[in-house]
Amino acid sequence: MASSSGPALDGTLNKKLSQTGLKFVQKFAVDVTLDPDTANPHLILSDDGKQVRHGDIKQNVPKNPKRLEDRSVLAKQGFSSGRFYYEVQVKGKTGWGIGVVRESINRKVTITASPEIGAWFLMLRNENQYIACDDPPVSLSLKVKPEKVGVFVDYEEGLVSFYDVDSRSHIYSFTGQTFTEKLYPGLDPYLNDEGKNSKPLTDSTCLCSCCRSY
Repeated sequence: MASSSGPALDGTLNKKLSQTGLKFVQKFAVDVTLDPDTANPHLILSDDGKQVRHGDIKQNVPKNPKRLEDRSVLAKQGFSSGRFYYEVQVKGKTGWGIGVVRESINRKVTITASPEIGAWFLMLRNENQYIACDDPPVSLSLKVKPEKVGVFVDYEEGLVSFYDVDSRSHIYSFTGQTFTEKLYPGLDPYLNDEGKNSKPLTDSTCLCSCCRSY
């Protein structure tokens, strides 16, 4: 079974995560554009493919084998080797899900994210319940609500790590995973909740060196 680890880390993993701290992983920032062909019909994407929100009403969209039945959208960009990193603005939201999924994930069912099915996700529910969607799910106690979340993947090392960008702190890592196919960044803006969770999830990854201290 694949292993994973949250805040309680052994010495070896602690050392590895310190070596792959936020300064380091931001070097692998990639441009992420959301793919409208994968978006659940209830989701509304911005014209530039950088924002997604839940629209309550199911839209009339073309049938597409890539489209997700689950309340999510995937990026156009997929990765099958190396390292990559992206950031998402989550400020003002009461619920969201962020992570990566494997290309062959079943797109025609509502899924419960977990490594077992090929979805490595961090979620917020009910405004202050943070969950790492592991096997079994792990409830996280965060002292500060993240306003921007960073996601880092090391394909060969089987590592998916989440960071609070503003506090520059590590949130959770899935480790010891085995990736055998292309991985795609995925976003779930969660339900609109009568306007309480209407703010979009926004890809806020900056690729310029001036914004990242090496």
